[in-house]
Amino acid sequence: MKLYNTATRKLETFKPLSGVVKIYTCGPTVYARAHIGNLTSYIYWDLLIRALKISDYKVKRVMNFTDVGHLVSDADEGEDKMEKGAKREGKTVFEVAEHYIDLFKKDYTALELQEPDVWARATDYIAEDIEAVNAMTANGFTYETADGVYYDTSKFPEYGDFARLDLSGLKAGARIEFSDEKRNASDFAVWKFIKPGEKHEMRWDYLNRPGYPGWHLECATIIHKELSEPIDIHTGGVDHIPVHHTNEIAEMHAMTGRELAKYWVHCAFITIDGEKISKSLGNTYSLDDLSERGFSPMDYKMWVLSGHYQGTRNFTFESLEAARNRRLNWRNRIALLYQLSSESEHSAPFSSGRSGALARVLGPSEKGSRIFASARDDGGNSMVLTQVLDAINNNLNSAEAFALIDNSELSLDDWGKIDELFGLRLIADSPIISEELQALVSERETARAAKNYARADEIRDELATHGFTVKDTSDGPVWQYLH
Repeated sequence: MKLYNTATRKLETFKPLSGVVKIYTCGPTVYARAHIGNLTSYIYWDLLIRALKISDYKVKRVMNFTDVGHLVSDADEGEDKMEKGAKREGKTVFEVAEHYIDLFKKDYTALELQEPDVWARATDYIAEDIEAVNAMTANGFTYETADGVYYDTSKFPEYGDFARLDLSGLKAGARIEFSDEKRNASDFAVWKFIKPGEKHEMRWDYLNRPGYPGWHLECATIIHKELSEPIDIHTGGVDHIPVHHTNEIAEMHAMTGRELAKYWVHCAFITIDGEKISKSLGNTYSLDDLSERGFSPMDYKMWVLSGHYQGTRNFTFESLEAARNRRLNWRNRIALLYQLSSESEHSAPFSSGRSGALARVLGPSEKGSRIFASARDDGGNSMVLTQVLDAINNNLNSAEAFALIDNSELSLDDWGKIDELFGLRLIADSPIISEELQALVSERETARAAKNYARADEIRDELATHGFTVKDTSDGPVWQYLH
């Protein structure tokens, strides 16, 4: 597998650090419903996890939920996003966190994303945060101000390397509001004190004052506890590079003196109709919003995977419809394979003249795939599967892989492996047609043979109410999905 490593700005061949690939994913701040732009990165990282597992790597993955400490500036000033959410909805921050964690997991499941081994809530690691601040202080990397404990970036000469920051040109206020007590414009809070009279429900005592951890600290401490550093792969969005991930690296260095991660993988943003996603523009669509327009979560997942994770993607409902049509086409190709094998397995009415087609699409491939090692013993995989996984392993290039699938003839076993790789519910959403509907297909064929076309049309209309249509071919009727 090859990954573009943000740390080196190079495409590198992935080499695991040990027998288990350790992966950390920056999760959502749970103060509001995740919109489709937020969900995009998790679809990309799901593909990464699936590709690793199919390639026989053992994986341990951790994802966090930020439920405290993330300020609206993404740095050290402004209101805590959780407090903002609580104020907006008239709830406690704890209620807001629970509600949006549940919604996020609902969306996560709807997208057929593989769950991490550990869901880590920031508020479950406060003791570890305090230990980390103590360690950084003992190692000489922090100083105290009136509003918190700050990391002194001048003590870490490599601080700007990861994001290629020009620290000499970083003016006060360029990233965060400048305080006279700060020693350097790039310094950041590892712990924030709560000012007298300030409303902040989540608070813990440290240095005899109430406060809460800085946003960046949670990821470093969670990684330290759940995975131990260095980890193999750290994923996130490109917006994390200049502040959040830069600060994580600095914190881990100050805590332990060790590297945080070997490979850093970042995805780009999507726009909607050429515009940045924004509540003011009314384009913060959720999966439920797409459902109301007739699109399933799998249609959106198909759209995301049709492009490259590093490319800036522009979402339109026209492009989503094209993705839905592609997925429908794939499901109907699978449905045809079921029907071609129906004489022995599925009891569907087909003419005997299909034996040649049956052999063509269900026969074993010339050479079994060396990569899809979990293939069933009763059939091999076509060589296109090796090419598909090679395309994915070449920097998660699913667009190239989709093109290969579009132009290839695959067996049912092949499609099972494709679904294992992409998680698009191609098989699960392609059940064998029910016996009742199959009987209608047979009745329609009888009506057509008797030239009772009125009854045949009535049956076609009835099938449509169940989401199916019938296509007449020289070999007999073929049922297909309408949506």
